[in-house]
Amino acid sequence: MPLCDDLKLPVTDEELGRRKFLGLVGSGALGAAALGTAITAVRYLEPSVLYEEDSRFVIGRPEDIAIGTVVVLAKQKVYVVRTKEGYIALSSTCTHLGCMTRHEEGGFACPCHGSRFALDGTVTGGPAPRPLPLLELVIDRGQLVVDAARPGALLKVA
Repeated sequence: MPLCDDLKLPVTDEELGRRKFLGLVGSGALGAAALGTAITAVRYLEPSVLYEEDSRFVIGRPEDIAIGTVVVLAKQKVYVVRTKEGYIALSSTCTHLGCMTRHEEGGFACPCHGSRFALDGTVTGGPAPRPLPLLELVIDRGQLVVDAARPGALLKVA
């Protein structure tokens, strides 16, 4: 059987339509790739900074917190305890596996694994290896201010 040269034959309307369709699909794929590259380049040039909340926040006036009161700041994950000796700021993050503790009568408890803490943060039961971390607590311009990024101690009152 002799070979025939397809390129010398006239192009039918069906073949012309198929070629146009394949050309459009190829152009569309190249356009989508170019658009994706452009979007990636623009996103690369923009700064992608994660803005964190300030670690310092105001609790209120010290005289407004009665002795034996626990102020629960769920958003900041902090407890502020007023004792006879002064004020204590504690992280509400359990030292066992990082769960959020809950305030209950006489202290704090981890609902996930059963750790229990006294009002001063010391471990009274469960698997927690360390007490709740104390956070820096100062009086600034007559207001109690907690700095959750710095370790602290008991703030004694006169």
